[in-house]
Amino acid sequence: MLKISDLTYSIEGRTLVEHATVTIPTGHKVGLVGRNGSGKTTLFRVIRGEMPTETGGVTIPRGWKIGGVSQEVPGNEVSLLNTVLRADAEREALLAEADTATDPNRIADIQTRLADIDAWSAEARAATILKGLGFTPEEIHHPCSAFSGGWRMRVALAAVLFSEPDLLLLDEPTNYLDLEGALWLEAYLVKYPHTVLIVSHDRELLNRSVGGILHLEDKGLTYYTGPYDQFVKQRAAKREVQAAAAKKQDLQRAHLQSFVDRFKAKASKAKQAQSRVKMLEKMETIRAPEDAARTVFTFPKPEELSPPIIATEGAAVGYGNHIVLHDLNLRIDQDDRIALLGRNGEGKSTLSKMLSDRLPVSRGKMVTSNKLRIGFFAQHQVDELRIDETPLDHLFRERPNEGQAKLRARLAGFGLGADQADTEVGRLSGGQKARLSLLLATLPAPHLLILDEPTNHLDIESREALVEALTAYTGAVILVSHDMHLLSMVADRLWLVKGGHVTPYDEDLPTYRKMLLTPDKPKAAEKPKLKAKVLTRDEKLALKADVRKAEERVTKISEMRDKLSKKLADPVLYEDGRKGELETWNKKYAEVMQGLERAEALWMAALEKLEKTK
Repeated sequence: MLKISDLTYSIEGRTLVEHATVTIPTGHKVGLVGRNGSGKTTLFRVIRGEMPTETGGVTIPRGWKIGGVSQEVPGNEVSLLNTVLRADAEREALLAEADTATDPNRIADIQTRLADIDAWSAEARAATILKGLGFTPEEIHHPCSAFSGGWRMRVALAAVLFSEPDLLLLDEPTNYLDLEGALWLEAYLVKYPHTVLIVSHDRELLNRSVGGILHLEDKGLTYYTGPYDQFVKQRAAKREVQAAAAKKQDLQRAHLQSFVDRFKAKASKAKQAQSRVKMLEKMETIRAPEDAARTVFTFPKPEELSPPIIATEGAAVGYGNHIVLHDLNLRIDQDDRIALLGRNGEGKSTLSKMLSDRLPVSRGKMVTSNKLRIGFFAQHQVDELRIDETPLDHLFRERPNEGQAKLRARLAGFGLGADQADTEVGRLSGGQKARLSLLLATLPAPHLLILDEPTNHLDIESREALVEALTAYTGAVILVSHDMHLLSMVADRLWLVKGGHVTPYDEDLPTYRKMLLTPDKPKAAEKPKLKAKVLTRDEKLALKADVRKAEERVTKISEMRDKLSKKLADPVLYEDGRKGELETWNKKYAEVMQGLERAEALWMAALEKLEKTK
């Protein structure tokens, strides 16, 4: 288990966590959430023992390995596959010793241990992880120097996943992944065999891959069982109770104070008044929860243009003689909300550059409205901000004739207040830089806004604000993002970029997700399609009853899981002398999780059977 006891730590004189105590049971996957700047990454440093604490500390079982991605792998000549394999230090050491050992007993020990750690399947496991994170079978044999920093971060992530530490610490791992890599990571973490603590603002990942949420707020740590959406409900209910208790106490205080004020001067009531004064002094104040300033984005409204705003006919685009996309017959209207789907390297960025006029059409034609203005946001633009200038300087360069008051109002409309407006960009957080880049991209009130991974470094509140702003925006939107929640809330059209072509994707995002996570299988000969079976009314009712029973079973087992999670989170269970009891509860938890997996499978089977009859 990971045990945090009476923990207090600060940075540059600012206390981030104060007297926090929480226990995370062994084997649990937990999302660490909180607003940007609250101290989540610093908590990871404390857990790794990289910075001192003022009170308390963190305890982990003896012998546990802690792993995480701290920086990208070096750009050397070692292949991606060998870089990942080297992350398992024990395997590397045993293989090296096996080449030189001469003592028969030691050789036997080495071979036994290599078999125990499944060393002979290591290459296949490493290759599978690299493939899941977006590398082709050919690329895994290329040297690290052949890849950019973002791709080398993926290699670093692959290495730590392969090494399977007992405590896996991941800090925003999806920031350098595309949609396909992020979906693969979600599925991988569900099956990861050890404890995971992950800092993420990806709502879908926090709903699918973790069974608990550790919330860092107001210098405290609070552990909630269940995925992110359940945490939101639990926290809202807790805040309502807290607000009601504070209101009740305020009324009680007012009543006591009224008595004191009325009778403190009367001799006959003096003792009673004094008694109430003491009650007021001893009363521990219950504070109503304070609502943090709500993050907002304010996009300017463009004038309406005649449709279409962009149309292509037989267009092709690429780099030099290398054509990436062919036969593009596309149309974009001002009310379109389009998500670009497709594996990395298929040409999503190339298409975005062509539509934003950053890359010329190689053949065919592309026609755009005469007055068309296009806003473009990509992660590299965040990195290209001038770090020695303030956000106000950036805005003044674009709008030299606007008064400072209006420029500051624009910044405030993107969550950059007076302090951030006058702070050098190099000292801003990643989220603040992203908001500044979004502001610069939307400044000219574009009719078309192209967003390439806009949510990197944005916290959950900012992502929700972006969803609201894009929903209200009156221009067209083209999205490339690994954030499934953003895509599902904003996009109403899906384009699949695959095999050099761009085609409408007629299925929905859950279907696309399922397709990506389904292993490739050899194509079998097509079988004639069978007509849906026509059922009687009673047969249909029976199928619906099966679905309802299966769903009720899933709900019941989920409730059992939540109760066991709460039990396992009790620090008392981990005290000396209770090892047997702890093992019993862990065994029950494992049995319940297996039962839940089987129940969910039966539920899905029943649903599919019912769907086939419609």
